Amino acid sequence: MSLELEESPDGLQEACGLFGCMASGKWPTNLDVSHIIYLGLIALQHRGQESCGIVTSNGDKHSMKTHKASGLVSHAFKEDDLAKLKGNLGIGHTRYSTLGGTEHLNTQPFVVNMKHAKLALAHNGELVNASELRRVARRGPRAQEIVNEK
Repeated sequence: MSLELEESPDGLQEACGLFGCMASGKWPTNLDVSHIIYLGLIALQHRGQESCGIVTSNGDKHSMKTHKASGLVSHAFKEDDLAKLKGNLGIGHTRYSTLGGTEHLNTQPFVVNMKHAKLALAHNGELVNASELRRVARRGPRAQEIVNEK
């Protein structure tokens, strides 16, 4: 089986890189999640070179550690940065902007303070229905459940 990639006039395009890792067992774990995510982002660097970030947690719904920066993964994360990202689960992201500017505000993963917990998320691509998603989010959790059931 072969896969043909359609090339755009600007050449092949990528759209961000996402990597996640979760250690099994209870906190603290011997698995160095932040370094594993870092290596995953290095492997995905070709998917985005504008900015990158890692968010980790030890499973406490109110505590997350974040480091985000502009540029390449190898320049954005030093050993001290990774040491501060201790946790047993996390996500990382490399950004190739399509919509939105290159401002730090657009660097992912995003951490959202919700009513009962924090939520970290990252996505690959454009949210073409962002205004609809905002309306659903304002209506509350039950509205979100209904939308997800469709």
